[in-house]
Amino acid sequence: MSRLTHSEIHMVHRIGWLRAAVLGANDGIVSTSSLVVGVASAGSGKPEVLIAGLAGLVAGAMSMAAGEYVSVSSQADAEKADIARETKELAESPEAELEELTSIYQGRGLDRDLAAQVAAQLTRYDALGTHARDELGISETVAARPIQAAVVSALTFAVGAVVPLIVALLAPPASITLLVALVTLVALAVLASLGASAGGAGIVRGAVRVTFWGALAMAATAAVGMMFGVTVG
Repeated sequence: MSRLTHSEIHMVHRIGWLRAAVLGANDGIVSTSSLVVGVASAGSGKPEVLIAGLAGLVAGAMSMAAGEYVSVSSQADAEKADIARETKELAESPEAELEELTSIYQGRGLDRDLAAQVAAQLTRYDALGTHARDELGISETVAARPIQAAVVSALTFAVGAVVPLIVALLAPPASITLLVALVTLVALAVLASLGASAGGAGIVRGAVRVTFWGALAMAATAAVGMMFGVTVG
């Protein structure tokens, strides 16, 4: 029996890569900008600021990739274990699994007879897929993809981190802190707006919350830099 498909694309189809992309780019901008601002506020020269920022880009991208891969791999392992257990239960006690599926549909509003018919028909069509989706909440749309998450996170982190580095490279030494902070806030607002638009969320609300936390991070590192920095003559 062939599976039916349709052409509608919903926001949930993007959740796998969108989460990793937004998180990576946002972290790249915020962490690298904060690092640049902190080092510049300490009185360091432009070469030191750029070296610190570049090191932060490389370390951050690798850290994001490793973190996302480990995190999403753990999710994928849990999903595989649940699928394996469900496969075993379907083979050993199909009647109990059919009754379980019927109860699920009853809980969603179907009467007993209709729920039993739906459960029986879907079981004949794809027993494991039906239980995975309706009992475990696992589907192809939102399944964990560790490699995709790791690659997207690393690449978007690097892209985000390049923004403050370019500003620091082009800015006069005395204006690095101010210009990096201003451009970062604008970049964060744009990124948040794009992410919210792609995910179907409110653009203004997303931009405000992201820029707030970005500004707070840069303010904190600037304070640290000024407290422990030295004046370069």
